[in-house]
Amino acid sequence: MANVRKDREWRDYLIITVAMVLGSVGLGVFLLPNHITMGGVGGIASILYWGFGIPVSASYLVLNIFLLIFALRILGWRFCAKTIYAVIVFSVSLSVVERMAAGTALLSDQPFMAVVVGAFFLGCSSGLGLSVNASTGGSDTVAAMVHKYYDLSLGNIILLCDMVIVTSSYLVLRDWEKVIYGYVLLFIMSLFVDKVVNMMRRSVQFCIITEKYQEMSHAINEQARRGCTIFEGVGTHTGEPVRMLFVLARQKESSMIFSIINEIDPHAFVSQSAVIGVYGLGFDPFKRKRHNKVKSLE
Repeated sequence: MANVRKDREWRDYLIITVAMVLGSVGLGVFLLPNHITMGGVGGIASILYWGFGIPVSASYLVLNIFLLIFALRILGWRFCAKTIYAVIVFSVSLSVVERMAAGTALLSDQPFMAVVVGAFFLGCSSGLGLSVNASTGGSDTVAAMVHKYYDLSLGNIILLCDMVIVTSSYLVLRDWEKVIYGYVLLFIMSLFVDKVVNMMRRSVQFCIITEKYQEMSHAINEQARRGCTIFEGVGTHTGEPVRMLFVLARQKESSMIFSIINEIDPHAFVSQSAVIGVYGLGFDPFKRKRHNKVKSLE
């Protein structure tokens, strides 16, 4: 069990590293050179850069330190440790990207395409980070704090937090066209954030009918680290008693479960279906809003 947790931690930090590099490319290559404002701390850092010449990587790091102090009590050490790592990696990679992209602006004659491509990189960055309980800092951290207690879309929370920041960029840019591009950026980013988070956390349901149900349930418990429930039934065609395994897992664990099934009983009858949400031990925690709804129905 300890080795599995350690492997997951390493995988999480690898995902965070990739996510932060993607985000730094989106900001440093497509948005900053084209004077397009993003939201959150990155947006504030961009405004400080355009207005006062302060390096984005430096102000981004300092502002996030203050924000994480407040987030520590709400989100805990594990989230904050990953977020601190994410902020450091993002700051370092952004500093490298700024130096490499100095004096160049990709898609400078196509600002809308710059918005779309930058939103793709930044949305994927935020979504990947949030899917492993980390954050790129800024409004992502605020969204994670709200999402811990309320069943609200992460993308929508980030979108609302960032509207004010993008609007305030007019004080420096003095160009409403750039502000409008910033609004478009936020909207597209919110779509990518929700898409990536839902993709990474998507769950599936297995119904497995097999004579080797005990061996298979043990293998799923040990190898896939997922619980099984055994249902007793009767086949209407044969009239024989059957046993069915009911398994809930993440979509990314499906290939492992199929491998287990194929190895133990290639002739098993299996159905797989997507589920909207799974809440409880080993999956997503209950949110306060949903819990209150359940109480009101009782």
